[in-house]
Amino acid sequence: MPDVEMKPAASKGAADDKKDAEQKPKEEPIPETPVDEIKGNAALIERGVSTIEPRFIHRALRTLTSLRKKLDETILNTAIEAIYPKDSAIKSSLLSWLPGSHAEKMDVDTSAPSTKPPPEPVPEVEIYLRLLIIYQLLKSQEKHPKALELTQQTVEKMQASNRRSMDPIAAKVWFAVERVYELAADLADARPLFLAAQRTASLRHDDEAQASLINRLLRSYINYSLYDQADKVVSKTTFPESAANPQYARYHYYIGRIKAVQLNYSEAHNNLQQAIRRSPPAKVAPGFYQAVHKLFVIVELLMGDIPDRSLFRHPVLEKALDAYFEIVKAVRAGSLSGFASTLAKHAAQFEADKTYTLIVRLRQNVIKTGIRRLSLSYSRISLKDICLKLHLDSEEDAEYIVGKAIRDGVIEGRIVHEKGWMECGAQKNAYGMEVSELFQRRIGYCLELHNQSVKAMRYPLNAHRKELADAEGARERQKELVKEIEEGDMDDDDMDGDF
Repeated sequence: MPDVEMKPAASKGAADDKKDAEQKPKEEPIPETPVDEIKGNAALIERGVSTIEPRFIHRALRTLTSLRKKLDETILNTAIEAIYPKDSAIKSSLLSWLPGSHAEKMDVDTSAPSTKPPPEPVPEVEIYLRLLIIYQLLKSQEKHPKALELTQQTVEKMQASNRRSMDPIAAKVWFAVERVYELAADLADARPLFLAAQRTASLRHDDEAQASLINRLLRSYINYSLYDQADKVVSKTTFPESAANPQYARYHYYIGRIKAVQLNYSEAHNNLQQAIRRSPPAKVAPGFYQAVHKLFVIVELLMGDIPDRSLFRHPVLEKALDAYFEIVKAVRAGSLSGFASTLAKHAAQFEADKTYTLIVRLRQNVIKTGIRRLSLSYSRISLKDICLKLHLDSEEDAEYIVGKAIRDGVIEGRIVHEKGWMECGAQKNAYGMEVSELFQRRIGYCLELHNQSVKAMRYPLNAHRKELADAEGARERQKELVKEIEEGDMDDDDMDGDF
């Protein structure tokens, strides 16, 4: 009887273990606590300073927006206690800004062997922790004066240290300074501080702080409607090309607002488009996203365009742009009464958004739209009827507005002053010169696109040589066949063999 080779028993057990491992669900990673996140960021900052690599500091600052929403006094106390040694003077200074030091409530295990205390962190870590404390103090209105005092002390300490490795953190500190002065004091009081710091950052080629400070200055001037001073800041400074996208988005938004006030709507429209493209996602920064689109809608109306309806259905913009949607409907319909009622109804919101003065300018657009609709509906209409339909004050106003619309090319017609009516021009033929020119441009575009597509086509290399070789072989075979027929080597049966 032949011997049968038996499989080892261990292989079956290993297969069962593998099957159990596949069936066992994977354990999800435990989310990092805010204290561990602060400690990790402090380690990244120290690593960036020691290796002279700013990317590590930027990685630590990238979590600032989400981290400050999770902060409280206990978390900050615990993190400061863990980062600094026991007898550190900087630790005592930081904890003094937080009520109820966590160190007093902790039980110290004296039985553990004494170890060497951790070294003192670099000054950049201290400024980073001060920034977190400032954001924590801003959460309570009662602590705003304390936040103002801490901010002033932090700025003095930051400028006295004069370290280039602190530049990325300094850019974030200047934003916090603006926020503190806006809530706890007067924003105009911080303007000399911003001007001096911007001058210093420009001399040191500190692009991050310079971009942040230019935006701080523009916001300060625009907040007090000092558009001429803001325009001078834009003309006298050069915004750094290496600035981050959020800074660029703010810069384009401020320029768009300045240009809109200066009646330069085309440049304002371009800058606002750039601000929308460079802005963070709508769910990340909903406030900025809404503010840009509010101004963008008004500028489009002032340019004579009607915004797309899908814009007002955006989940983040639907509620914020409700009043602006009513303005758009009034302008589109040319209803002066609807425009006036909507403006009066939402005047408080427009004042808060600082768009009221721009919306008032839309009155002329509403009147032009109404006159255009009347010119398409009537071949002749009296000035009195125009005054009644557009809710104008007098027939003289109606005559002036109609005359200006005719001169600007909004409508075609003429005013008969003696009889007090307006004669509208003949309806444009649907197949007139303008339509033929439009179709000609479209046809030219399609032909140019076809030519460019043909030029861009690519063919396999030397593919035609294969076809030439096949044709040459067919001609040779044909010549041989003719030669054999002439010599009589082929019979009729051979010729009809294939059939």
